[in-house]
Amino acid sequence: MPQCFSAYIHIPFCKSKCKYCSFVSYPQIPLTEQRAYVDTLLKEIDCFYQKETLKTIYFGGGTPSLLEVEDLSRILNRLNFDDNTEITIEINPETVDYKKLCDLKLAGFNRISTGVQTFDDNILKATGRIHTSLKAVETVNNAFEAGFDNVSVDFIYGLPEQNLEGFCEDLKKAIQLGAGHISLYGLKIEEGCFFYKNRPQNIADDDLQADMYLAAADLLKNSGFEHYEISNFAKKSGQTCFCSKHNLSYWNAQSYYGFGAAAHGYFKDRALRYSNFAGLKDYMTNYRKKAAQTTLNKQQQLEEKIFLGLRKGCGIDVEEINNEFNIDFDKKYKNIIEKYTQTAHLLKTDKGYRFSEEGFLLSNIILADFM
Repeated sequence: MPQCFSAYIHIPFCKSKCKYCSFVSYPQIPLTEQRAYVDTLLKEIDCFYQKETLKTIYFGGGTPSLLEVEDLSRILNRLNFDDNTEITIEINPETVDYKKLCDLKLAGFNRISTGVQTFDDNILKATGRIHTSLKAVETVNNAFEAGFDNVSVDFIYGLPEQNLEGFCEDLKKAIQLGAGHISLYGLKIEEGCFFYKNRPQNIADDDLQADMYLAAADLLKNSGFEHYEISNFAKKSGQTCFCSKHNLSYWNAQSYYGFGAAAHGYFKDRALRYSNFAGLKDYMTNYRKKAAQTTLNKQQQLEEKIFLGLRKGCGIDVEEINNEFNIDFDKKYKNIIEKYTQTAHLLKTDKGYRFSEEGFLLSNIILADFM
């Protein structure tokens, strides 16, 4: 089995389901069932993990911070890591206090990703979030007090009742609180969420979402953040950069484990993508098996390299692609390159090509041409 240096751990539990959420998550699961899930997750790790010293470990969800620290530690202690390993846990403000944050730091976590979404209490209520703006601010402050230097804040833009000015105020507050990393996700109403069948009337249209995105990119760049990936901005100070090393492993098409219900993984040496069973009972019964496995052919690998690479602010390295796939990139994609460089959606760099801010907005359309 090829070596992996990153692991994603999926914790599919939450206190309540947000109205825009279509992820695999299960609200109000008793502690005994949560513990049984962790027991199964440990068995899965024992089956597939090759004992590598990992460079990144990421606990996502759901709401991983809903678990007891003891159970989170049981998982973390099954993995090998060192002082340089980035170990992230996603948290929601209503699930942590200062003591729990201190305990998470003591357990080995060194990066916090905080699901704030907005600091507007009316919008929080309208979307089914159960924390308040005050609690969100308190949580970010407590994370720093507990010893976390690397604190990320997640926002959603285009929410019901949200306007451009209010969204920018949210970002300014996160900057003032000292967040080193900010993630921005446009509201998407997908099948499986409450809003899909109960669509609110007062959500932002595509034009307003685009204005929000461009305004955010401008504001954050002027505040010392690097737009290093389509949805992510990181503070850079001297030799310290708060980019998510774990997420960069995805965008650089590197191998990673996926452990837990609905988790996905990738073995680059075999060009193999896999996913686990999503249902709790299915996963706990079939943790030794994969729900789906796909071996990518050379063309699919090339397309993924382009798709993932162009998500990054630095874009793609043409020489690297040419060497890996034995092609002439500029010749193969001549018409597409000319089309989008002429409109300035695609920009030439020293190593290849990257999207402009306007290009990021049209990324799905442009990438479809490459595919």
